[in-house]
Amino acid sequence: MTRMDPLADALSAIKNAERVGKKEVIIKVGSKLIENVLKVMQQYGYVGQFERIQYSDRAMSFMIRVELLGRINNCNAIKPRYSVRVAEFEKYEERYLPARDIGILIVSTSQGVMSHHEAKKRGIGGKLVAFVY
Repeated sequence: MTRMDPLADALSAIKNAERVGKKEVIIKVGSKLIENVLKVMQQYGYVGQFERIQYSDRAMSFMIRVELLGRINNCNAIKPRYSVRVAEFEKYEERYLPARDIGILIVSTSQGVMSHHEAKKRGIGGKLVAFVY
């Protein structure tokens, strides 16, 4: 099976496992982007610890085990990955998040992957990658 968007697959796996009440989920295809998105989600208390599981001697072949805390109502990848300026964050907050100050948009910037709150604070834009609430 070819994967078109590993991040979307990973977030779907997390959302589905949360819905059925599982305590952990294993993401079959890992990547640095997925790990960085998980770090942001962990920072905001949506997921617990996560670890990389090597399953072959190739450096890029790994899975990720994620501890679930039962705090995610919805999460998904944003496609297409819109370029966003600092002034435009509010428009996308209204579009993807249920209410003001609930949830986060995850943004890939020139200074790394971060939440839209942090990007606003630093005054930088980037590409919208995902949302979670």
